Amino acid sequence: MRVLVTGAAGFVGGHVVDACLRRNWQVTALTRPESDAKKLKALGVGLISSPQLRSAMEEIDVVVHCAAKVGDWGPYEEYRQANVDYLRTLLDACKGQAVSRVIVISSLGVYPMRHHYQSDETMPIVANNRDAYSRSKVEAEKVALQYYRDFEVPIVLLRPGFVYGPGDNTVLPRIIQTLRKQGARYPGGGNAALNTIFVRNLVDAIFLAIQAEGAVGQTYNLTDGETVSKRRFMEKIADAMQLPHPWRRPPIWFAWSATWISETLAKLRGSKEAPAFNFTRLKFMGYNLDFSIEKAKRELGYRPRTAFEEAMNETLSWWKSQPAQPTS
Repeated sequence: MRVLVTGAAGFVGGHVVDACLRRNWQVTALTRPESDAKKLKALGVGLISSPQLRSAMEEIDVVVHCAAKVGDWGPYEEYRQANVDYLRTLLDACKGQAVSRVIVISSLGVYPMRHHYQSDETMPIVANNRDAYSRSKVEAEKVALQYYRDFEVPIVLLRPGFVYGPGDNTVLPRIIQTLRKQGARYPGGGNAALNTIFVRNLVDAIFLAIQAEGAVGQTYNLTDGETVSKRRFMEKIADAMQLPHPWRRPPIWFAWSATWISETLAKLRGSKEAPAFNFTRLKFMGYNLDFSIEKAKRELGYRPRTAFEEAMNETLSWWKSQPAQPTS
C-alpha cells in the first residue's frame, strides 16, 4: 500500500506514519518548508512539497490528511488558510486519480457549543462556532464533501474528540502549566464529560476507515467510548505531576459571562495571545461533551483497544521521560 500522510511531522500524523511503517506500507509525507522532517528522513519516508503533489499522487493509493492549524485564538483567515485552502489544494490533486480513500481528520468541535449527551452524526454542524479553529473545520468538511459529490474523490470524514497520548507537545504542556499555576477551573462543577480519544485508538479508526466497505462519503464520531469527567482527567495529570487539584467551580453562566468580557477586551486590544478566559477553554472545561460512536462501531468495526487509565499512564510516563520540562 502506498500512502500519503499530511501533517506527518506532527502529533497524530507521526503516529499514523509509524503505524504505516509497521505494516510495511510505502509512506510519502507532504511537508511544509517550516516542518522539522529529520525524523521522517531517518525513517526512510519520502518527502514532497505542494508543487510536487499532483505528479506524486499518481503513485498513491491512500491519503490520510492530518495536517491542521489548532489553537484557541487567532484570526480566522490564518485557520482558513491552513485548514481549508490547504485541504482544497490536496483534493485538487486527488481529482481524477486512482486513490481508493482520502481520510480527512476533522473534529467534534464542528458541533454546536452546548451540552451534548450521546450526540450523533445526524446532528447538524454549525458555521457560527465562536472559535476560529472550529469554524475552519466546518468549512473544511463542506469542501471535502463537495469534492466527493462533484468529483467523486473518495472522502471519509473522521471527527475525533480531544486527542491525547505520547508525542503531544502542544496541549498537554499547557494543561500542566495551568495546573502548576493553579489556573484551572471547573465551570459547572467538573463532573461533565470530556470527549477524549487516545491517539492509538484514533489511528486504529483511521485504518478501519481505509479498509471498511461503504465508508466513502460517510462521517464518523470518534472517542474512547468511555465516560471521563473533566475532574478525572485533570486530577490524573495533577497527581502524576504532584500538583494541587483544581478547586474553583464557578457556575457556568458566570464563567460564560466572564469569558465573553475577556474575549471582547482581548479583541479590542488586538491581542495576539489567547486570553486566560476564552470560549475554547470554556467548552473544554465546562460543557458536557458526550458523543455517540455507535456508527463507527457498526460500520467500521471500531472498538477502542486502550482504556483511559492505561492510556493516561502511558502518556504521563512518556511526558515525565522528556528532557528540559518547564518548571514555572
